[in-house]
Amino acid sequence: MYIHVGEDVMVRTDEIVAIIDKDTVQFSDEIQLFLKKKEKQTSNLAKGTYKSLVVTVDQLYLSPLASTTLKKRSRKWNTHDNLLNR
Repeated sequence: MYIHVGEDVMVRTDEIVAIIDKDTVQFSDEIQLFLKKKEKQTSNLAKGTYKSLVVTVDQLYLSPLASTTLKKRSRKWNTHDNLLNR
């Protein structure tokens, strides 16, 4: 299934590696270094400031949506998939 991560971007839930809140991104030296290394694969979907970082297999998205919102959407679709596959 897919979840909307901002703007007109939809991401497959099975390709999401991590959803990280803005505070963690800003205060983690390791994540800052990771973002610098992956700058070309990073898309800023937030028109203002971003609220979360969505890490996928091949792309990073700075999302205007809160990490809690994205995680709820992801769980909702994973639960839906599990019910359909029974």
